[in-house]
Amino acid sequence: MSYAAIIFDFDGVIADSEVRANLSLSESLTAVGMPTTYDESLRDYYGHNWQETQRRIEKRFGRPLPADFREQHRERARSRFMEGFDPVPGVPGFLDTLGAVSRAIASSSRAEYIGWALGLFGLDHHFGEHVYSADGWDRGKPFPDIYLAAAKGLGVDPAACLAIEDSPTGAAAAIAAGMTVVGFCGAGHIVDRAAHGEMLRGVGVHQVAFAFTEISIAAIREPSPLGSG
Repeated sequence: MSYAAIIFDFDGVIADSEVRANLSLSESLTAVGMPTTYDESLRDYYGHNWQETQRRIEKRFGRPLPADFREQHRERARSRFMEGFDPVPGVPGFLDTLGAVSRAIASSSRAEYIGWALGLFGLDHHFGEHVYSADGWDRGKPFPDIYLAAAKGLGVDPAACLAIEDSPTGAAAAIAAGMTVVGFCGAGHIVDRAAHGEMLRGVGVHQVAFAFTEISIAAIREPSPLGSG
């Protein structure tokens, strides 16, 4: 089948950002007396919007975050990103192949950050106004709301959309929205790509891809998987 639109997660699909994001979060938490390793941050908070991440942090430590934590953390994260920040390998070329196919971003991250990063990468023209952020929403991923909002914004049926997601949380959201989902395993934070692909298959993704060269929106057929590594 072919698809009316393709909807991208952002971090770990377009921006190769998860290593820097989770390093900075672990450092920020440790600095306020909530010791957290990079691996723990990636395990516990990866794929969630800030509101859910804060709920999880406060539940884990049994006390609220400092009132200025998020702003202080943004400063630390900004410094890390300015050390070097790139798109996921292959995504610029993939976007160039889409022609007139409608596309959007459905992300847990702040819209301002997404816009800044797209501009930095020179990819903002691919999405225009179709950047949808669940930051500030009570129901972020794994609820389907952000994917449904992106489909509505594009004026397409969610069932006619292909979603590309790297996190189990995000994949669950896109599946719940009724979309066909590619589980993507091509970003820098995924050390064991075969194991990550199996984890995404366990969530229910329709295909697994280890690089953008394995994704063809005209050729995907359920349930034959893309990539077998």
